[in-house]
This record gives sequence, structure tokens and C-alpha cells, in this order.
Amino acid sequence: MDLVDQLRAFVATAQSGSFTGAATQLGISNRLTSKYVAELEQRLGVRLFQRTTRKVGLTPAGSDLLSRAPALLDDLDDLLADVSDSSKGLSGVVRISAPITFGEVYIAGMLARFAKGHPGITIDLRLSDAFSDLAAEGIDLAFRIGRVDMASLKVRRLGSFQSLPVASPDYLAQAGSPATPHDLSEHSCIVDTNRRNPKRWAFDHDGTEVVAQIEGRFHVNSASAAVNLASMGLGIAYVPSFALREALDEGHLEPILESFAGESGDIAAVYLEGRTLPRKVRTLIDFAVEDIKNTGVR
Repeated sequence: MDLVDQLRAFVATAQSGSFTGAATQLGISNRLTSKYVAELEQRLGVRLFQRTTRKVGLTPAGSDLLSRAPALLDDLDDLLADVSDSSKGLSGVVRISAPITFGEVYIAGMLARFAKGHPGITIDLRLSDAFSDLAAEGIDLAFRIGRVDMASLKVRRLGSFQSLPVASPDYLAQAGSPATPHDLSEHSCIVDTNRRNPKRWAFDHDGTEVVAQIEGRFHVNSASAAVNLASMGLGIAYVPSFALREALDEGHLEPILESFAGESGDIAAVYLEGRTLPRKVRTLIDFAVEDIKNTGVR
């Protein structure tokens, strides 16, 4: 039996968590998927999965294989594409992770635009505000906002964003508008716990950093939730500009402290250090660079 088919069945099963999900992804029967995995286990002489009636879980040997097999299969696909007469088109699955709000506001639409020009590509987008373990989860590419600290990741900068303080017209009518960041201590603020320093809001004023230490009744781990709470008049939010476009356009929120520049951060694509980047992933990164330039992430 073809080792490549066995590896593809193993990777699909590990990533989907079931033989049924893997079979759907691969376009083969559930029975054949299970057979391929069993033959791979027999070939290697180890158990790769712990099987239950509802799902399968990786053994330590399976986890080790999953950390390396997707890259091996991607390299093989690239090699075959490079020497094939039909190498013009991209194909296969691209596994992507992104933060929830940024993924919903921008990444999903960008991927739709990318997929339109590459009909052979399948997109597997996973949204989470927790940093994904790219090797363990088989992620090809992650989009990150803010600082990337992990030395094991290579980083391609795509653009930048700025955080803005905002409040609803109703809130400002009742509580007044702060004149400086220091006035924020007298206001109800909505704390976004996804920020690196949630209660420290920093601004720039003519080259000088001005820092406000804030408090608030509402603590949320989502920029979208912070925007929604601020739109209901429950306080001042300090969130990335890309999460605000609709609320500002529709008048639900207004910018405040406009003479003070909010914190800025990078938008980046990251991938594992030390592996050859598959052609489909390189193409997607290049597309994202141009798409951000053309569409803007504000």
C-alpha cells in the first residue's frame, strides 16, 4: 500500500479528530481511511491513535509523527507540482489560524478573495485568541496582531493597526468626554483582557508617552465584545481600529482623545522556522501583503 496515502489518511484523521472527518476531507470512504491508518501503524510497529467509540486521540508516537508529516506531504506536493505539466495551479489544504475578531473582520474576506483565484485550494481556517502551537496542530500559517515573541517562528510583516479610544454618544452625553488620558480614571472603561497590559492604556502626544491606568466593571477577552458593550453605552473601549469600522460608520461609537495617538502594532504572518515553505503558503502570504495594501486594514 502507498505510504503517501497512509500518511495523508493519518494526518487528516489527526487534524479532524475522527475517521469520518478525515474521509470527508480526503474524498474516500470511512472504511478505507481506517484501513490506511491501520496499515501505517502496522508498517511502523506503533499505535498512532487511542480509539474510542466517538473520537480518536493521538498517542505520543502519533503526536511526534503529526509534528513532521504535514510538512513532508507539502514538500512532496510542491515537488510533484514543480515537475508536472499541470503545475500552474495550486491545490491541497492550507491550514490557517488567526485571532477571532481579526479573523472575522478581515482574514475570512481576504481568504475568500484568494480562493477565488485558486479553485484547487481548500481553506481550513481556525479562529482562536489563544496562540496556536503550529507544529502540534499542523498549522501552515498563522496571522498575528501585535508583537511576536517566539524564536521558533519566522515572521513576515503585512501591515499595521492602531488602537483607538471610543465611546457611544449616549455615554458621552451622560458622563462627558475625557480631555486627556489621565481623565480616564474617572470614567467607566471596558477592559479587553486580550491586550498585553489590559489596564494600561498608552498614548503618544507630541512624541511623549502618556499612560492611563484604567478600571472597569466589564472585563472581556474579545475586541468585538468590547465594541458591543461600548455601543450600548456601558463605558469607554480601547480597541484596534479594524474592529471599529462598522460601529464608527453607523454612528454607534465616536472617537475620543483625538489629539492623542493610540498604540500601534504590527499585523504579521508567521510560520515555523526551519521548514521549506510550501508554494501555496508562499503564494497566500504574497497575496495577503498586496490585499492589505489594496483594501486597507484600518
